[in-house]
Amino acid sequence: MDELFTPQRIAEGLTFFVVLLFSLSFHESAHAWMASRMGDNTARDLGRVSLNPIVHIDLVGTIIMPLLQFVLPQGFPAVGWAKPTPVDDRNFRPGELARGHILVAGAGPLSNLLLALVFAALLFVAARLELSGEILRPLVQVVVTGAVMNVTLAVFNLLPVPPLDGSHIASFGLPPSMAQAYNRVIGSYGQFMFIILLVTGALAWVMKPVTPFVYRLLQQIAS
Repeated sequence: MDELFTPQRIAEGLTFFVVLLFSLSFHESAHAWMASRMGDNTARDLGRVSLNPIVHIDLVGTIIMPLLQFVLPQGFPAVGWAKPTPVDDRNFRPGELARGHILVAGAGPLSNLLLALVFAALLFVAARLELSGEILRPLVQVVVTGAVMNVTLAVFNLLPVPPLDGSHIASFGLPPSMAQAYNRVIGSYGQFMFIILLVTGALAWVMKPVTPFVYRLLQQIAS
């Protein structure tokens, strides 16, 4: 237990949590911004087009999950989520229902991929600056955490399981016959499937290849 509360582990945990708050806020703000672009200002009117984490915090996904990841780092995937962005598709522009759902759902994972690219670019620059180790090490820790986390968040949210963004993309992006079958099966039991994936560790197994893959790319960027 004492190993969990070493200065290094606490610093890593705080770095993870701060980057997670920023990344989730960016993700949800992207949903809200895209919904507004499609004609629905529900989230914008609630102040959700914002990087202020307070308006996006979800007790389980933003607080409890990161805490479990700190206490049980091998048992839970390094992911989290924020309070869902409210969307009223009745406000979408006429004839844009399916396109609106796909764009609004896809805006979140896309925003995380963009953030990952920004963090990777910062790593590229930091690795080539002549900085002392005391400055370089924490800077590298932040940008590496940001890049890995945001790729993980993008992949996680693209999984076609409710309530994740991938379920909306699948429901409105698949051909009609496949979408009906998907909604009939996954739409009815998807949230139970998500809980089972989470508590059994299957979700961690699915996400496991993402982290080493991103680390290898970052090593190449930094070299």
